[in-house]
Amino acid sequence: MKNKTPIKIKKCAVKLADAPVRHHLVHLFWQLAPAFTRWAESHMEQKNLTPQRLRLLIPLRENGAMAMSALRDELGVTATNITALVDALEKDGFVKRKPHKTDRRSTMIELTAKAEKEWDQNCSQFRDQVSEIFLDFSAKEQEEFKKLLEQMRNALVKENILKEV
Repeated sequence: MKNKTPIKIKKCAVKLADAPVRHHLVHLFWQLAPAFTRWAESHMEQKNLTPQRLRLLIPLRENGAMAMSALRDELGVTATNITALVDALEKDGFVKRKPHKTDRRSTMIELTAKAEKEWDQNCSQFRDQVSEIFLDFSAKEQEEFKKLLEQMRNALVKENILKEV
């Protein structure tokens, strides 16, 4: 993680089976992230609330109105991504933009009453359904997995990839 020089992609001489465990972990994350998103999407009853959109609604629900830049940092996405998410949520009536009280350059995003209603009606059920994927883990394994993922998140915060919350 300390080497920040760009990596030139060459044909891999080492097969994954012979690679270090950390290479297997990278491969697994690349496989699992989109698969988990598909799993989550398959449990969405409200089709206009995707897992990506819910990720944006969570900090707004927990913190109240937030600046677009703060949402971008919170989610670890680009300004283009956050704008597209906010645009779609605004179009569907889940968020609204409002000017910042003291900074003319900043736009605040807040939940609408529609979003609050949808959250109350659907989000707890959705989280319960999606979290069923972890039922094959014992309680102890779930806790250990959580700790390891938090450790990975902390490493990404340290590398300024994610914002500390």
